[in-house]
Amino acid sequence: MNKRISVCMATYNGALYVREQLTSILGNLGDNDEVVVSDDNSTDDTVAIVTSLKDQRVRVLYNRTEDRGHIRNFENALKHAEGDYIFLSDQDDVWYPDRVGRMMGSLEKYDLVVCDCTVVDGDMKPLNDSFFGLLNSGSGLVKNFVKNTYLGCCMAFNRRILEKALPFPKDMVSHDTWIGLMGEIYGNCYFLPEQLHYFIRHGSNFSVTNGQDAMSDQISPYSFWQKLRMRWRLLKNILKRVLR
Repeated sequence: MNKRISVCMATYNGALYVREQLTSILGNLGDNDEVVVSDDNSTDDTVAIVTSLKDQRVRVLYNRTEDRGHIRNFENALKHAEGDYIFLSDQDDVWYPDRVGRMMGSLEKYDLVVCDCTVVDGDMKPLNDSFFGLLNSGSGLVKNFVKNTYLGCCMAFNRRILEKALPFPKDMVSHDTWIGLMGEIYGNCYFLPEQLHYFIRHGSNFSVTNGQDAMSDQISPYSFWQKLRMRWRLLKNILKRVLR
């Protein structure tokens, strides 16, 4: 029996990009798979564009939580995912046609897989050939606790990791850091050295780059002391989760 795939996408005012992204995702999926879109009260045509695709594999939800923002929006999508394997997706990237197939090969051996991506600007002009090379990405609990290299939009994992990651801690800073570390603690993780989607930096992305420490320390929005406090909160949340 084929395993079902859920792609979880958090949207907010993504009308300029979401159609192309969803089209690239749906081309990767089978008839029994799903895309769970959680919208955070967009004020543009995002929801209208998503529903206009008229694809039965796409479900639109609304983030009704008191805590608005991309972390709780992603959590809302993840809570409603029904698949055996979960892929995270931003609203404004473009997937390669063989991305899901390539990652599923690795997910047969690993609990959580991260693919590499090509960094491009809003006109699809290359900025960097490898996000892995940019951040020295790789697995390891201590490595990614000190400096996160998990990029949410490149991640896929099985249902066991999803169940360990939910619910998200209340004071969490980065969903991709949290899920990645849950994968390190409760499973085995693999960084697949293949560029499988275009990671678009168009100047209006919701997060600076994801992965909390950004593409380099030089453009991180956080000071050293802010990072230290975030690590302390992260450590406390990890201990609470492991010891519960």
